[in-house]
Amino acid sequence: MPSRAPTRDDILKLESSYWDAMKAKDGEEAAALSGNTSLVTGSHGVMSIPRAKMSEMTQNEDWELLSYTFENVEFTTPISDVAIIAYVVRQKVKMNGEEKEFRAADSSTWVRNGDGWACHAHSETKLKE
Repeated sequence: MPSRAPTRDDILKLESSYWDAMKAKDGEEAAALSGNTSLVTGSHGVMSIPRAKMSEMTQNEDWELLSYTFENVEFTTPISDVAIIAYVVRQKVKMNGEEKEFRAADSSTWVRNGDGWACHAHSETKLKE
Protein backbone atom coordinates (compact mmCIF):
# COMPACT_ATOMS: atom_id res chain seq x y z
CA MET A 1 0.00 0.00 0.00
CA PRO A 2 1.51 3.36 -0.98
CA SER A 3 2.23 5.96 1.67
CA ARG A 4 -0.16 8.85 2.15
CA ALA A 5 1.16 12.00 0.53
CA PRO A 6 2.06 14.62 3.15
CA THR A 7 0.10 17.81 3.46
CA ARG A 8 1.57 21.30 3.36
CA ASP A 9 1.01 21.49 7.13
CA ASP A 10 2.86 18.19 7.70
CA ILE A 11 5.99 19.49 5.96
CA LEU A 12 5.68 23.00 7.39
CA LYS A 13 5.65 21.42 10.86
CA LEU A 14 8.84 19.47 10.04
CA GLU A 15 10.52 22.59 8.66
CA SER A 16 9.53 24.57 11.76
CA SER A 17 10.89 21.78 13.97
CA TYR A 18 14.21 22.08 12.17
CA TRP A 19 14.33 25.86 12.68
CA ASP A 20 13.27 25.42 16.32
CA ALA A 21 16.15 22.97 16.83
CA MET A 22 18.55 25.55 15.37
CA LYS A 23 17.12 28.25 17.62
CA ALA A 24 17.46 26.02 20.70
CA LYS A 25 20.93 24.86 19.58
CA ASP A 26 19.58 21.31 19.85
CA GLY A 27 22.12 19.47 17.74
CA GLU A 28 20.60 16.08 18.51
CA GLU A 29 17.20 17.14 17.13
CA ALA A 30 18.73 18.87 14.08
CA ALA A 31 20.69 15.69 13.32
CA ALA A 32 17.61 13.50 13.81
CA LEU A 33 15.73 15.62 11.24
CA SER A 34 18.63 15.42 8.75
CA GLY A 35 19.45 12.78 6.17
CA ASN A 36 22.58 10.67 6.64
CA THR A 37 24.25 13.30 4.47
CA SER A 38 22.56 16.60 3.64
CA LEU A 39 23.40 18.95 0.82
CA VAL A 40 23.34 22.62 1.83
CA THR A 41 23.83 25.65 -0.40
CA GLY A 42 24.09 29.26 0.64
CA SER A 43 26.48 32.17 0.93
CA HIS A 44 29.28 29.78 1.88
CA GLY A 45 28.88 27.74 -1.30
CA VAL A 46 27.95 24.06 -1.45
CA MET A 47 28.44 21.69 1.47
CA SER A 48 27.82 17.99 1.98
CA ILE A 49 27.15 17.62 5.69
CA PRO A 50 27.10 14.26 7.50
CA ARG A 51 24.48 13.93 10.26
CA ALA A 52 27.06 14.12 13.09
CA LYS A 53 28.55 17.30 11.62
CA MET A 54 25.04 18.84 11.43
CA SER A 55 24.70 18.30 15.17
CA GLU A 56 28.06 19.96 15.80
CA MET A 57 27.30 22.93 13.49
CA THR A 58 23.94 23.53 15.21
CA GLN A 59 25.73 23.97 18.52
CA ASN A 60 28.30 26.45 17.13
CA GLU A 61 28.72 29.35 19.58
CA ASP A 62 29.62 31.93 16.88
CA TRP A 63 26.07 31.93 15.52
CA GLU A 64 22.66 32.13 17.21
CA LEU A 65 19.18 32.18 15.68
CA LEU A 66 17.12 34.61 17.74
CA SER A 67 13.83 34.52 15.79
CA TYR A 68 12.30 33.54 12.47
CA THR A 69 9.02 33.79 10.57
CA PHE A 70 7.99 32.18 7.30
CA GLU A 71 6.25 34.04 4.45
CA ASN A 72 5.05 33.01 0.98
CA VAL A 73 5.24 29.27 1.65
CA GLU A 74 5.07 27.04 -1.45
CA PHE A 75 4.93 23.25 -1.34
CA THR A 76 4.93 20.31 -3.75
CA THR A 77 5.06 16.53 -3.52
CA PRO A 78 6.43 15.02 -6.75
CA ILE A 79 5.83 11.57 -5.20
CA SER A 80 4.26 10.61 -1.87
CA ASP A 81 7.61 10.08 -0.12
CA VAL A 82 9.29 13.30 -1.31
CA ALA A 83 8.22 16.83 -0.39
CA ILE A 84 9.77 20.14 -1.34
CA ILE A 85 9.00 23.31 0.57
CA ALA A 86 10.10 26.81 -0.41
CA TYR A 87 9.50 30.07 1.45
CA VAL A 88 10.81 33.44 2.42
CA VAL A 89 12.16 33.53 5.95
CA ARG A 90 12.62 36.67 7.99
CA GLN A 91 15.25 35.94 10.59
CA LYS A 92 17.15 37.66 13.33
CA VAL A 93 20.56 36.19 14.12
CA LYS A 94 23.54 36.98 16.28
CA MET A 95 26.88 36.37 14.59
CA ASN A 96 30.12 36.97 16.44
CA GLY A 97 28.24 39.09 19.01
CA GLU A 98 26.45 41.29 16.43
CA GLU A 99 22.66 41.09 15.85
CA LYS A 100 21.46 41.16 12.24
CA GLU A 101 18.05 40.89 10.60
CA PHE A 102 17.52 39.76 7.03
CA ARG A 103 15.18 38.00 4.65
CA ALA A 104 16.14 34.97 2.59
CA ALA A 105 14.52 32.61 0.11
CA ASP A 106 14.89 29.05 1.40
CA SER A 107 13.94 25.60 0.19
CA SER A 108 14.19 22.12 1.68
CA THR A 109 13.73 18.66 0.24
CA TRP A 110 12.27 16.12 2.65
CA VAL A 111 12.36 12.36 1.99
CA ARG A 112 10.40 9.71 3.88
CA ASN A 113 11.85 6.26 4.51
CA GLY A 114 11.15 3.54 7.10
CA ASP A 115 12.40 5.81 9.89
CA GLY A 116 10.19 8.77 8.97
CA TRP A 117 10.99 12.09 7.30
CA ALA A 118 14.48 13.60 6.93
CA CYS A 119 15.76 16.74 5.25
CA HIS A 120 18.25 15.80 2.53
CA ALA A 121 18.81 19.22 0.95
CA HIS A 122 18.47 22.84 2.05
CA SER A 123 19.22 26.05 0.20
CA GLU A 124 19.22 29.67 1.36
CA THR A 125 19.65 32.82 -0.71
CA LYS A 126 19.78 36.15 1.08
CA LEU A 127 17.33 38.65 -0.46
CA LYS A 128 18.05 42.27 -1.18
CA GLU A 129 16.09 44.65 1.02
